[in-house]
Parts: sequence; structure tokens; C-alpha cells
Amino acid sequence: MPVTGPTVVRRQLGRRLRRLREEASRTEQEVERAKVCSRTTLWRIENGKFPVKMNTVRGLCWFYGADPETTDALTRLAAACDEQGWWESHGDAVPDWFRLYIGLEAAATEIQLYDPELIHGLLQTPDYMRAVFRAADRQASEQQIERLVSLRLDRQISYYDREEPARIVAVFGAGALAREVGGPAVMAEQRAHLASVGRRVRVEIRVLPWSAGAHAAMVSPFTLLDFADPDDPDIAYVETELGSRYLERPEELAEYRRIFREVREQSIPIEEHLA
Repeated sequence: MPVTGPTVVRRQLGRRLRRLREEASRTEQEVERAKVCSRTTLWRIENGKFPVKMNTVRGLCWFYGADPETTDALTRLAAACDEQGWWESHGDAVPDWFRLYIGLEAAATEIQLYDPELIHGLLQTPDYMRAVFRAADRQASEQQIERLVSLRLDRQISYYDREEPARIVAVFGAGALAREVGGPAVMAEQRAHLASVGRRVRVEIRVLPWSAGAHAAMVSPFTLLDFADPDDPDIAYVETELGSRYLERPEELAEYRRIFREVREQSIPIEEHLA
């Protein structure tokens, strides 16, 4: 059974409303002129960026000429969008641009990732987290740091407490394990943690050695999120210091899958790297 949640529901609702609009041959400009909602709001709705009010869904269905059964079904989806994810309790500790990713990560059935510098949040130890957060913001107070650590630990708990956690295949650059984030003791604990987690059935951790030389993923780190529900398309996620991109087009996904396949083939199991 596919995992559900407010983020996934929003994406499903948005795609169905977009299909309904296209079948009705209505443009974004026509929706705005009819004063159902602005083009910006419509774009956010159709891309699952935020919850949509039930009255807005009914207005869009009316404008598209949808039948009562379709209107009721989509309105029920809108009601489900009001459910809160576990991360909402952390308030402004979660940037707006990151909320969508957390919801998608919680619903994914497989997570494939490459990072040359940083251990992924689902695989970090608390002391490693603290060192990363302090480096990211030298002005942050200890209280602010601990709020971020609490958020990330809850994110890990949410993953590991699932009845069937997503399969993780992580490829890290050798530098991610060599850089002494937080000092030698913190990194020794982090490396031991990765080795331990890598023995779990649904987790595979690999390292791209220095000897691999130039490789296909030298531009940036990225994450591939796969979903069981065919109505919830897979995405490639690319994060920067100020935001993120969600790539869904088949040609974009195919390129990132090619890149991941190549670096995975060049990588070695973490046990071999640490030996």
C-alpha cells in the first residue's frame, strides 16, 4: 500500500486539477479572469506547493465543467490536504522551501542519493548535525542549534518508525568521510554509525573513492525519490543554500538516473572503504 500524507495528497490533487483544466481547454489566464484564483495561486495548486481551500477546488471544478462526482472526490482530497505532517510542530525551524521535500521523503519508497561533501540528514549522528549547523550559521545560539537537531532527529525517527521504510542507496564522495566535521571523535562516531546503518536490510551505503577520478556527478549533489503510486511521479531533488529544485520531466529523471548509475558502479561498499 502506498504511503500517504498531506504532501502527496497535494501533489495528486494538483495533477488532477491540471488534467481537468487541460481537458476543458482552459488557460491560466482564463482562470484568473474568471476570478477563481490568480495565476500564481493556480500554479502553486497544480504543483502541490501548498494546501488548497475546498471552496477554491469547487470553484475550479465549476469553471472546468466537472461533474458532481468528480467535484466531490477532489473536494475530499482538498480536505485531506489540511492534515499536518509531523514537521509542522517544529514551526519556523523548517524553511518553507524544505517542507515539500520532507513530506516527499516521508512518502518515498526508494531514496537514491549522491553527495561528495555531506552525510545525508537521515544518516547523521547528533554531534555531526551540531557541527554542520554551527558551521552553516556562526551566529546561531545553542538553543537554535538544538531546535534544528531535534527536527532532524524527528525526521530520522519518522523514517525508521515506518512499517516499511524507504530503501536507501547512498553514494558519498570519499571527502564526505575524510573531512573531520566536528573533529576526529565526532567523525569516528559518524563513520561507525554509517557502517552500522549500512548493515540494515533496506540501506546500502557506498563510497566513491579518490581513485575514481573524474566522474559523472561532479556538478552537484542530488537525490532521487521514487514512489509506489503511479499518480505520484518520481522526482530528482537538487538543493542549494537558498532553495531547491524538483525535476519531474522524464528526460530530466533519465539523466539523473544515468549519473547515479555510473557513480554507483564506480563506488565501493563502505565496509571496504573503512577497512
